[in-house]
Formats: sequence, C-alpha cells, structure tokens
Amino acid sequence: MQLIVKKDPTELAQAVADWLVTYINDVLQRQQRFTIALSGGSTPEALFKLLAESPYREVIPWDKLHIFWGDERYVPLDDDRSNARMAYQTLLNHVPVESTQVFVWQTNQDPDVAADRYANILHTYFDGYSRTFDLVMLGMGDDGHTLSLFPGTEVVHEEQDWTKAYFLESQNMYRLTLTAPVVNKAAAVAFLVAGPKKAAPLNEVLHGDYRPDMYPSQVIRPTDGELYWFVDEAAAAQVQPS
Repeated sequence: MQLIVKKDPTELAQAVADWLVTYINDVLQRQQRFTIALSGGSTPEALFKLLAESPYREVIPWDKLHIFWGDERYVPLDDDRSNARMAYQTLLNHVPVESTQVFVWQTNQDPDVAADRYANILHTYFDGYSRTFDLVMLGMGDDGHTLSLFPGTEVVHEEQDWTKAYFLESQNMYRLTLTAPVVNKAAAVAFLVAGPKKAAPLNEVLHGDYRPDMYPSQVIRPTDGELYWFVDEAAAAQVQPS
C-alpha cells in the first residue's frame, strides 16, 4: 500500500493526473487495451476536468481505453445524481474515446437485470485472466464507504458475485455496484480522498481494527495488485504512522 499526501484538492488532482498518464502508457507498452473503472464524487470530478484539458488530453491514448464505472445510483443517465452523467459532462464528451468501449450501468432496466448484464460484460473481458481491471478508481465517503458498499449492508461481505443491485433504505433508492471480489483482482486500485471530514474514517480504514461493517473501504485489499491512497493534507490529518 502506498499513501501519497498532497497539500490540497488541486494539488491532489494534479498528482493523480500525472501518475495516471504514466501508468496508462506504461501498461500499454505491454498490452493493447487499458481497462479502467471510474468513480463518482467531487474529487474525481476535479481530476476528470483536468484530464479533459491540455496537456493530458493529448498524451493519453483514449482510443485504447475501455471505461467502466465502479457503481451507480439507479437513476436515469440525465439525472444530476448519475455518476456516468458527471463523467460524460466533465471528461468523456471532451476526449476522443470510442463509444463502443464505454460501459454505463443500464438504469433503464430492472436493477437486478442491470447488475447481471454488467457482470456478463465484465466476465467477457476478464474471464481467463489472473487480473481484472488495470485500474479501479475509488472514493471514500465520510462514513468510510466506497463504491456502493455502505456500512451495515450485506453486499460488503459478498464473496462470489462481481456485481450487485440492492435497495439502500437510508437513501430510499437502488444502488448498482461492483463488489470486493472483482475489485480485489485488479492490477491497481487508487483511492482519491480529500477534505477534513475524511480524516477520522481514513485513519480507521488504514490503521484501525478490521471492522468492515463500520468501514466498508477496508474490504478493498488487492490480492495481487497495487493499492494507492491519494489524499490531501486535510484528509491525512489524523493518519497515524503504521
């Protein structure tokens, strides 16, 4: 696990963008495609806007990227709450990515059907390989959740299925999400975390007792891949030395 601390969200986005360009191009020296799962949230939004601008727009081989999402709210694509909508508005509409290589969760279908079909796409891509995504980008909520793995939900403990749909009572809505088994088989996982409200849960996730029902981000532990935590100083304020 690598912890990278930057001064503020602006420097954090810059650092992740620089790292991402290098990582993508390094991977593409060895293979013909790069698979990435995107995250929602304000910190990735700042990163996406940066990647859509020069010089990043020109140095990433967008035609070789195959793009997925880690999770999604069960809302239409044109809903302000949609993770995919945010990514399109800030990034994907501004770069030359192949539309046939972008896979949104189909929220115009029954939630369970949408989850199963997303899993089928993933199995088409990754079955027969020792790893899944080249990179999964994640955020962490103030409550220690990541993806749609919320404290106290059964999906936190999923060990087989790669995707799940379930009704989240606290939000009165369905959520569609990747699960720990598929994420933990990724070649790399990168958390982006910023802000003072993340300080206490971040320390617990990194150095506290293993309590995934309280801090679901703890279930993300790549089995044969790299784990990065890109955080700003406010989020790292309570992190104790390991």
